Amino acid sequence: MEYNDQIKNRMKRMEGQLRGILKMMEENKDCRDVITQLSAVRSAVDRSIGVIVSSNLVECVIDAEKNGEKTDELIKEAVHLLVKSR
Repeated sequence: MEYNDQIKNRMKRMEGQLRGILKMMEENKDCRDVITQLSAVRSAVDRSIGVIVSSNLVECVIDAEKNGEKTDELIKEAVHLLVKSR
């Protein structure tokens, strides 16, 4: 799978958020604010997982159909990855 600039930018934003959270901790900021930011990062990670799995699934299904292969196992694996990430 080729990771496009959009997904890479998502990762960079999360990296920046994590650095910000660490700074908040070093400055002894209120735990509610830290938890709020951690929740935002967790949501961003979950969304990124969904984007990566769905994009990869589309590519794999297209390739499988071109090669006359069945797609059932690919779909099951994608669902398994999504469930596992929860």
